[in-house]
Amino acid sequence: MSKEVLYGLYDDENDLFAAIEKAKAARLDIMDVYTPFPVHGLDDVMELSESRLHIAGFVYGALGTLTALGVMTWVFTRDWPIIFGGKPYFSFPAFVPITFELTVLFAAVGMVVTFYVVCGLGPFGSGATILDDRITDDKFCLAFDTTGMSQIDVEKYSAFFDGTGAEVNRKTI
Repeated sequence: MSKEVLYGLYDDENDLFAAIEKAKAARLDIMDVYTPFPVHGLDDVMELSESRLHIAGFVYGALGTLTALGVMTWVFTRDWPIIFGGKPYFSFPAFVPITFELTVLFAAVGMVVTFYVVCGLGPFGSGATILDDRITDDKFCLAFDTTGMSQIDVEKYSAFFDGTGAEVNRKTI
């Protein structure tokens, strides 16, 4: 399914912030904002909710901890119980380094895979289309989805961009 996108390019992040504020005041539905680098405060201006990726990281880390402790407990107490060096079968201090490493490994790999799935990246992704090559270089972009809009509405969005000093473009993705 293709989308018609009307977008404006700005030279400065301050111009982008001002355009976002004007768009919100005019009750225009912003599709997305693209920047060449992370911009401090953009999440607050866009009123985006906090990512829940850290919750997934905690769950993956807990799974790694439980896996490490469970496997080592099973191996050293049931499967292959050997007393060496006078240690008991379940020697928790000896398990700490491996438990830490598996916690970090599970959290890191799990968060990367989760991020790829959520963002549609990787071999199973949707193959996202770039609106304009200059966005990855030095331009800031404010985009509106104009799919199914009347020409009058599209002209209203174009007039908005003209009023904010943006370079206006349109693309089907």
